[in-house]
Formats: sequence, structure tokens, C-alpha cells
Amino acid sequence: MSRKNKIVLAIMIAIGCCIFGYSLRDVPLHSVLMNLKDLKWWWLLVAFGLMLLSLACEALIVRLLLKKHYPDMRWRDIMRIPMVEQLFNGITPFSSGGQPAQILALAQTGVEAGQATSILLMKFIVYQAMIVVNFVICMIFGFHLIAAKMHVMSILIVFGFLIHFSVIAGLLMVMYWNRFTRKLINLCLTPLKWFKNKDLYPKWKAKLDEKIDTFYQESLRLKRDKKAIFKIAVITLGQLILYYIIPYFIILALGVHHVNIIEVTTLHVLIVMVISLFPVPGGAGGAEFSFDVIFSLYIHSGTKLVLAMILWRIVTYYFGMFLGMVALVQKPKRVQQVDLTEE
Repeated sequence: MSRKNKIVLAIMIAIGCCIFGYSLRDVPLHSVLMNLKDLKWWWLLVAFGLMLLSLACEALIVRLLLKKHYPDMRWRDIMRIPMVEQLFNGITPFSSGGQPAQILALAQTGVEAGQATSILLMKFIVYQAMIVVNFVICMIFGFHLIAAKMHVMSILIVFGFLIHFSVIAGLLMVMYWNRFTRKLINLCLTPLKWFKNKDLYPKWKAKLDEKIDTFYQESLRLKRDKKAIFKIAVITLGQLILYYIIPYFIILALGVHHVNIIEVTTLHVLIVMVISLFPVPGGAGGAEFSFDVIFSLYIHSGTKLVLAMILWRIVTYYFGMFLGMVALVQKPKRVQQVDLTEE
């Protein structure tokens, strides 16, 4: 990890501590201690276990994509990939550092950089598609829970959906309407010609053309291997469900009963969609605010609501970053690619 990344990590932890401290400002200390004493630790362990299983599902996807060319790669080294991703997603705006970090982690195990990029691109396409599928289902069954009471949150949720939908729509356009997409992007780049720097337009055009070509070539592979894509889609769906149901068990750990697991899971999906709108690493501030607003529908005790938010952030955000820090210092075993040309 670079010095800059270490500084950002320290800043994010400090921001998190400040947010937690601010959230606890009106909560009596004796009330916090009493609720912690009565905490159902078993349910909290289940929440941590679900987070680990979610990461294991992502590692399984990487394994499926690599096993043909790298059958000797150890499971511990594969599990390291999503953990490193968690760390760099957590310290970069819009989780933009996760993909490059995974490529580097795969390169450390001996996977060629171009092949690593191709694999992660395939994973990203399926992941985005499953996010949209999950969200559409939750919009149908859960949007009414907050639409009437929280108009501002409703707008943010719809806006978040439109962004994710635009991403998957753009990916599909490259896959199926490559020439049209290329012309459309070139048209969008036209304003760059108006700048005094004449190299700006050709530089960006060449860069985007290269990205489109890489993605298009990978999309051809996607279309050919429908069986593998179906497997990855199912595992990704399972990964997301495991992650989305975590708040339910945190609520149970705090002794709040009579909550519907489907409704809680649906609301968590909507929260994650809102978090994606905030450019701050980890959606700091926006994540906590969204959780407080939405889950106040279920948790009427101010102390328990704040503790639920803190525990949720620890399990879904800081725990992943801690695992990423541990994974980052582990030295993976390098493996050789199997030559399949003789088969």
C-alpha cells in the first residue's frame, strides 16, 4: 500500500470515529452500556459470518474464471483477491480503486495483467447486471415502504438506480451495438476539439477506443460461454443476498423482534443504492444518514438505532477493510499458466 493510500485509510477511520461520536452525542452512556450488555452476540457473529460468506462467493467466481488456466492456484490466494478489493473500494471515491487493486493482486500470483483485466471485466458486467436485477425486485416490493414518508430518500434511490441502470445499458450497447456506441462516444467528445490543447481530443479518443475494444472482445467471450455466465450470475446473486440480509441479524442482535427479513433486506438494497451516489470513500456520512432514516421505521429506540448503525458499518465496511489490510501483507504463491493449445 502506498503512503497516499495509508493516509487516506487513516483519514477514513478518523472520519468514521467522528461520525460514530457525533451519532452518540445525545445518547446516554449508561443506555449504550446496557444495550451492549444485552447484545445477542450469536446474531452478531452470524452477521460477520454472512460478510465472510459473501466474500467467499466472490472468491469462488474468481476461481471459476481462473481454474482452466491456473488450476494450481491456492484457495487462500484466491480469497485474498476480494479482500484486497474491499480495502481499496473502501478508501477510494465511488469504489474506483477496487478493480486496479484486484489486477495487481492477481498479477502477484502470476496471472498475466491482460488476462486479469479480462476476468475482472467479465465479473464486473455480471455484478452490475445482478445489482440492477436485485434493485428492480426491491423497487417493486419495497419502495412503497419509504416513498410516502421520506420523499428526499425516494428521489436519491431513484437517482441511484438510474446511474446503475445507465452503466449496464452502456455495457450492453458496447456488446450489441458497438459501432453505434463508438460513434456516440466520439460525438460526446466533440467539445474537446474546442480547447486550445489540440492533443486533448485524439488522446481521449484513443484511450476510450482502446477501452471499448477491450470490452467488446471480452463481450464476445461472454456470449460464447453462456454456461459459465449463468453460474457466475447465480453465485453473484447469492453473494448479494448474503450481504443484503446482514442488517436483519444486527437488528436481532439488539433484541428487536417482529421484523420482516424480506422488508429489512429490501430496505438495505435501497440504502446501498443511495450510498453509491456519494463520492466520499465508503459513502461516509451518506451511509450513516441513510441507515438512520430508513431503519428508524423499525427501531424506535434512539440508542438501539445508533448502535445498529455502528455495528452495521463495522460489519459491512470496516471489517472488510481490516481483512483487506491483512490480505495485503500476505505473500501469495506464484503459479504458472497451463498451456491449453496442446489440448
